[in-house]
Amino acid sequence: MADSLASQIITAIGGPENVRSLTHCATRLRFELADASKVDQNALEHMKGVLGAVPQSGDRFQVVIGGGVATVYENIMHLPEMANAGAASASGEGQKSNADVKAEARSKARGKVAWLDSFFEYLADSFRPILGVLLGASIIIALVNPLISLNVIPNDEASAGWVFVKAIWKGVFYFLPIMVAYNASKKLKVDPWLGGAIMAILMTPQFTSLIDAKTTTCVENAALGTKSCTANIFGIPMALSDYSGNVFVPLLMAAVLALVYHGLKKIIPESVQLVFVPFFCMIIVGALTAFIIGPIGVWVGNGLGVGLAWMNTHAPFIFAIIIPLLYPFLVPLGLHWPLNALMLMNIQTLGYDFIQGPMGVWNFACFGATAGVLFIAVRDKDKDMRQTALGALAAGLLGGVSEPSLYGIHLRYKLVYKRMLVGCGLGGVVIAVLGWLFPSVTAAGQTVHGVTTTAFAFTSLLTIPVFDQMWVYAVSIAVSFLTSFFLIITFDYRTPEQKAEVLARAAADQKAAAPAVEAKEAAPAATTATATATATKTEAPAAAAAATTVVNAPVAGHVIALDETGDPVFASRALGEGVGIQPTDSEVVAPVSGVLQTVAETGHAFGIKTDDGVEVLVHVGIDTVKMNGEGFAVKVKADERVNAGDPLVSVDFAKVKDAGYSTTTLMTVLNTAALTSVTPKTGIDVKAGDEVIDIQR
Repeated sequence: MADSLASQIITAIGGPENVRSLTHCATRLRFELADASKVDQNALEHMKGVLGAVPQSGDRFQVVIGGGVATVYENIMHLPEMANAGAASASGEGQKSNADVKAEARSKARGKVAWLDSFFEYLADSFRPILGVLLGASIIIALVNPLISLNVIPNDEASAGWVFVKAIWKGVFYFLPIMVAYNASKKLKVDPWLGGAIMAILMTPQFTSLIDAKTTTCVENAALGTKSCTANIFGIPMALSDYSGNVFVPLLMAAVLALVYHGLKKIIPESVQLVFVPFFCMIIVGALTAFIIGPIGVWVGNGLGVGLAWMNTHAPFIFAIIIPLLYPFLVPLGLHWPLNALMLMNIQTLGYDFIQGPMGVWNFACFGATAGVLFIAVRDKDKDMRQTALGALAAGLLGGVSEPSLYGIHLRYKLVYKRMLVGCGLGGVVIAVLGWLFPSVTAAGQTVHGVTTTAFAFTSLLTIPVFDQMWVYAVSIAVSFLTSFFLIITFDYRTPEQKAEVLARAAADQKAAAPAVEAKEAAPAATTATATATATKTEAPAAAAAATTVVNAPVAGHVIALDETGDPVFASRALGEGVGIQPTDSEVVAPVSGVLQTVAETGHAFGIKTDDGVEVLVHVGIDTVKMNGEGFAVKVKADERVNAGDPLVSVDFAKVKDAGYSTTTLMTVLNTAALTSVTPKTGIDVKAGDEVIDIQR
C-alpha cells in the first residue's frame, strides 16, 4: 500500500525529527525545521496533492496544499511517527487543538516570573514520563486490596505469593527516586543515566546496611514513627535515611548535578569528557548527596508533610474544601506537581496520604461535568462533541486522567467551570463532614480525620478500594459527580449562540441525510417506473448554473500582478492565477456569488465556490494569520451563501501596518488549471465590485 500524502510530506521534509513545529493557514503547511537543508524540495513539488513547495528564511518551509490543508495537517499530526515531534502551535484557523488550548491556559501563568516558570516546568517534566507506571501500580494496588479482604490473597509476609504480588507494585515506588533523578537530569540537559546512577548510590544494600553498623547511632522520632541515624564516615557525620519513594532528594540532586556537570564540561577537554565528566560527577555529587542534599531533601519533605498533616488535623474542613476548589485552576496551569510530590512524600514519611481523598472530589466533579456534556451531545445529536466527551469520560472514570476533559471541553466552554466548581465545593463539604465524623485509623494506630490511602492512586472508579473509609470517599465523589452532572444538563454548558450553532448544524446534517434515506426507500418504485419514464420522458432536465465569467475586486484599491505582491507562494501561481490589490478601504466584500468553503477564524482568508464550480480565494494581507484575528471583524461563517458584494470582513489596515505586515489583499482562482483561461486586469485603480479577472470556460 502506498504511503499516505501526510507520510510522504513528512518523509520529504526530512523526517519527524526534523520538525520543530507545524502550523497551517488557509492553504499552506508552515514548518519550522531543525535543518532546512534536509528537505527534498523536488519530491514535494512533484507529489500528488501538493501544489508547491517554497523555502523561507532561516529554517522555515512552506508546503502549499490548497483548500484541503486542514485535513492534511490533521493527518500529519495523527501519524504515529509525529507523536514526539515538535508540538504544533495554534494554526490560526478552525478549531483549536487540545495542545493549543493547553498552551493557551498555561500561558496565563507564564512569563511573569521566569524562574518560577522554569521551576514548574522542571517539576512537570520530572514526573510526567513516569505517570504511566504510577497509574499501573495504583490499579494493581486497587485490585489487590479487595482480594485481600476476600482472603483470596493472604495478607501475610510469610506467604511467597503475597511477597511476589507486593513486589510488582512496590518496585515502582521503591525505585521512584531513580526514575525521578533520570527525568530531572534529562530535563536539565545532563546525561540522565548519570543522574539515575548517583541516586542509586543511596539505595544500594551497602548504603542501607550502614544503619545497622556498630558505629551508627539512631534516635527514634515519635511524631513520624521513624528513626534518625547518623554514621561516622571518615570521621565526618552522615545522616542516614530510607530514601525509597523520596522525590525531593532526586529533584535537589539533579539541580546540583547540572551545575557540576556543565561546569566540568567547560574545563575538561572534549576528547576525554566521556570518561572524566561522569567520574568526577559521581564522586563530587555522590558525596554531596549522601552528606548534604539527601538529609536536606528528607527534612524538606518531612516538614511539608507534617505541616499539611497538622492542617488536616486541626482545620480539616478548610483543608478538605480548599483542595478540590484549587485543583481546577492548578491542573490547567501545570501547578499541581508540587502537591503530587507531597502525596508521595506523605506515603514515604507518614505511611499514608490525606491529600488524594479531597483531590478525588475535584476529579469526579470534572468527570461529572463531562458526563453532563455527553448527555447534552447525545440529546442534541452533536456528533463531534459526543465523540470528544465519550473519550474524555472513559479516560477519566477508568484512568483518573482529567486532561482530556479539561483541554477538550472545559477550557473551551467557560460556563463548565461555573457548574463544576459547585460540585467541587459540595463534594469537599461532604468529605470534610464525613471525614470528621468517621475518622481513619492508620496502620500505626493513629486517628486521622479525613480519607487516607497508603498508595499513590489516580482517582478513578478502579482505585476506590485503595482508600481507607472507602464508603466516605465513595459518597463524597458521588455527590461531586452528580452535582456537576445535573447542573450541566439543567443549565447547559454553552452560550445561547453556541447552542444555536450546534442545533443548526445538527438540523443541517439531518436534512442532508434525508434525501439519501428517501432515495433508498424509493428505489423499488423508481425501478418500476423506469420503463414508463423511458417511454414518456416527461421530466425536464435540471437548470444549469449560470456561468461565471468575471471575478470582481473584493476591496477598493490599486491592482497589481501576483509577481509584485512579495509573496513567493502566490507569485509561483501554485494557488492559481489572480491579482493583488493594495487597499484604500477597510471593507472586504465577496468577489463572486457562491458558498463559503473556508472562513479563517482569524478573518484573513476566505474561500468561495460558485455554483458552476469556480473556486476563488481571498487572502487579506500577507502573513496576517499571525495577528490571530486582531483588527479583523468577520461578518460571515463557513458554509454560508453570499452574493457578490456582500461584506466578508472589516479590516483595520492601519493596525496591520503597525504590526509589520503587508496589507496587499491577494485573490486567486484556485482551479485555474481546470479553466480555459484566467486573465487578470492589473495596473488600474478599482472600487470594490469592479471586474478584475476575466474567465473563459
